[in-house]
Amino acid sequence: MENPYLQTIRNSRMDFNEVYYWINTIKDWRHLLKEDKFKLLILEELNWLVDKKKIIVYAYVIMPNHMHLFWELLELNGKESPHASFNKWTSSNF
Repeated sequence: MENPYLQTIRNSRMDFNEVYYWINTIKDWRHLLKEDKFKLLILEELNWLVDKKKIIVYAYVIMPNHMHLFWELLELNGKESPHASFNKWTSSNF
């Protein structure tokens, strides 16, 4: 018997006002996030998006080569979705 609540649905699109579990990886799984300065850049950008009321962060874990995030997207950041602007900003500052 299939339980529809236990299905895993793979969808790369994130809608607003829904909570998502998101994993973001470093290209080639390089261990860039070992250094605190890179962790601080991630936290700085997340805090900025929270302060601007673009996202709500429920939980996160920063690992050496990826991060786990439970978050809710609230509205666009300019013309971009918050997760796209997060990736763009952090990658350009690493």
